[in-house]
Amino acid sequence: MVDVKPRTLKPVTGDKVVDLVSLCENLLPYVCHLLKVPLERLNQGELAAFISYAISFPKNFLVLVDTYNVMWSGVPNFCTVALALAKLGYQAVGIRLDSGDLAQQSVVIRRIFQACSIEFQFPWFMSLSITVSNNINEKSLLQFNQQENSIDVIGVGTHLVTCPLQSSLGYVCKLVELNGSPRIKLTEDTNKITLPGRKTVYRLFDASGHCFLDLLALKDEPSLVVGQEVECQMLGRGEGSVRIVVSRVETMHQDYFREAKICSPLPSVMDVREYSQCSLLMLGEEHKWLSKPKPYKVAITEKLYRLLNNFKIANGSGHI
Repeated sequence: MVDVKPRTLKPVTGDKVVDLVSLCENLLPYVCHLLKVPLERLNQGELAAFISYAISFPKNFLVLVDTYNVMWSGVPNFCTVALALAKLGYQAVGIRLDSGDLAQQSVVIRRIFQACSIEFQFPWFMSLSITVSNNINEKSLLQFNQQENSIDVIGVGTHLVTCPLQSSLGYVCKLVELNGSPRIKLTEDTNKITLPGRKTVYRLFDASGHCFLDLLALKDEPSLVVGQEVECQMLGRGEGSVRIVVSRVETMHQDYFREAKICSPLPSVMDVREYSQCSLLMLGEEHKWLSKPKPYKVAITEKLYRLLNNFKIANGSGHI
């Protein structure tokens, strides 16, 4: 503890500074007895670091407790320093876990906080924040919901910036019209065959307000209206032709760039964010399942389907 400098901290009320190191050393045996942790198992360097941090940030005391051993060092050391701060009128924030079984550890630590709250007569101690991190992703969140846990805050870092399921959004520009005439890319790889002609995209909704189909139509086709019956071809293997009565429809496609110039005001980042969140709310839950989500359907109008087939036939590839 000789390396802890400064050693003192002024209480919330009062001007007389207190030696926080000595206060922690006095509390430590009581904490270890309560938690049934041998004093010799605690890492003294970790305790010294916690005390130094508490002196610098007494109102924002939140520390990582798994540097050495969570239950045999990190948590007892945290409780000791947090209780010392409490005696000076400060309220600690909590702890952070970054390894191991996060849900299970959070439950045990919450019980420790409750025990300290009762033993040392600080009611707020049982509600200290437990933050978890360590490569948190969608599956981790699902598992937390399925397990008993006492987690208050979840820190998402790596997987917020780079989603491993789709680390980049592929975007390729292809020619669909030249001097007013539709164009197509034909290739042996059917996934790379483009849809010819300038198009409009419509989103159709069911009676519950969820979108269930995106429909691509040629730009010169009449706009869809409510009550209209539309025959369309579903994209995908073996989907075939379907007839749909439009109950609610939104036009999705809007030109922002035309002839290398901005032709419409660009939305702000916040507008894009809000639009994206609203769109996700309109998507049925079956399309958002983490495990085996139901594919969202996309279709093309009969007129676009015939144009696509004509290109295929002209190229000697036959019908699609």
